[in-house]
Amino acid sequence: MKKIIAMLLAVLFVCGALAACGGTNNNANNGAATKDEKPATNFKAGFIFLHDENSTYDLNFINAAKAACENLGVECVLKTNIGETNDCKNTALDLVDQGCGFVFADSFGHEDFMIAAAQECPDVQFAHATGTKAHTENLPNFHNAFASIYEGRYLAGVAAGMKLNEMIEEGKITAEEAKIGYVGAYTYAEVKSGYTSFFLGARSICPTATMEVQFTGSWYDETAEKEAATTLINDKCVLISQHADSMGAPTACEDAGVPDVSYNGSTIESCPNTFIVSSRIDWTPYLEYAIKAAMNGEKFDTDWTGTLATGSVVLTDINDKAAAKGTQEKIDEVKAKLESGEIHVFDTATFTVKGETLTTYQADVDTDAEFKGDTEVIADGYFHESEYRSAPCFDLDIDGITLLNTAF
Repeated sequence: MKKIIAMLLAVLFVCGALAACGGTNNNANNGAATKDEKPATNFKAGFIFLHDENSTYDLNFINAAKAACENLGVECVLKTNIGETNDCKNTALDLVDQGCGFVFADSFGHEDFMIAAAQECPDVQFAHATGTKAHTENLPNFHNAFASIYEGRYLAGVAAGMKLNEMIEEGKITAEEAKIGYVGAYTYAEVKSGYTSFFLGARSICPTATMEVQFTGSWYDETAEKEAATTLINDKCVLISQHADSMGAPTACEDAGVPDVSYNGSTIESCPNTFIVSSRIDWTPYLEYAIKAAMNGEKFDTDWTGTLATGSVVLTDINDKAAAKGTQEKIDEVKAKLESGEIHVFDTATFTVKGETLTTYQADVDTDAEFKGDTEVIADGYFHESEYRSAPCFDLDIDGITLLNTAF
């Protein structure tokens, strides 16, 4: 009897140890559906968010997570306000303990902690948005994902250029006063790629446009973002955009009556008089693709880039009250040219760096500790953004954009 009890205890111990890292989770082929069947409802997908619904960035992910899980018929486990610390790893492991066979984190600073969790739990699939290391880590269960949001920002910039031209035509500003203000979080390539593509879109419509960028040193700080926008407005910026996650900049614009191009979702309810349009990544296509693969025990992309064609890069509805007449038609026209390859966002004929047109550039694609360039990214007359890895690597300072602070 004692031997039987000891054997049972040993079995329970082993099962418990396996469960801690997904050994008995409902992933791989355990209860998986075929491609034509409704996915197994006992599969769990876990999500880690830097903030909560009050952050436009995180809300965009939260909505996509819920939609993807609902579409696939899987259980959705959400964890909000998880910092870019070891709390991320602990939360990821907790989600595995709860039976999640797929775990996703949404912030750049989560990456190293997700990698650590993936190393400990090889039977669970981990995915991370905006990261840069999956293609060099060589972990079969760790994945990065991003989208060609620079194309969406370019289109939003087209809307901004239309508004600037309208203001010039109406005599509200001169052509030389067409100055845009931009609230950025950090001086990362992701932010630089974003505001540069936005600016190039605006300048493709309004050639005299210039831009000033004010950094906050935080992805989400409503006070700092509102102060940054106010600083830009006081410096005679006549239109504001942002790569930051709170309502700080949009509300500053509404208070001052300054047109605003937001990010990650419409702010029309709070800013009905100034909101023009917003670009965002729709993460639903990726999450459906990755979760379904994890459920079925199928391999999926180590480094995935969504596009306009996959429905991953989208714009909100135009606010006709604030947008210039003909904005939607112009966006539709430019979008078709982007999709056909007739135009490229980072066409080197459309910008200069220190007065020079670029013919070559070594970008830091592999993201080593020294941040040295390792990959030629200019070919056929344009910078090939998000083609050698999903996360942006455009980190150039082009002429026409002035950085008011660079501490972050």
